[in-house]
Amino acid sequence: MTGIELSPPLMLAGLVAVLLLWVAWRLSVRRARKAAEATRRGGRLLSLTGRVLVGAALISGVQWLALAHPNASGWAKLAALMVPALFASWVLVRALTVVSNEDQLRGRRRR
Repeated sequence: MTGIELSPPLMLAGLVAVLLLWVAWRLSVRRARKAAEATRRGGRLLSLTGRVLVGAALISGVQWLALAHPNASGWAKLAALMVPALFASWVLVRALTVVSNEDQLRGRRRR
């Protein structure tokens, strides 16, 4: 039984083919990571939008009930307006602070 005999040009062609396959695989992995990250960003935005809309509807509903109720006291109306405003302000300030710090940290990592 004879062994496999490969000529040097055939071995070089095989090596080049393996190298090209490896480069194509690496590029596809990078492309897939970028696509996955873009999908995650879009999903986060959609999720955040949904939560904001549900929260706004809930707050508006409670405020509408308190203001439309004919026997509601002044304190109930004030609480219906002030409590959601305080929570919204706290969330907004916290969200903007986290985003600004996060952008600075990401900028440092890339450099």
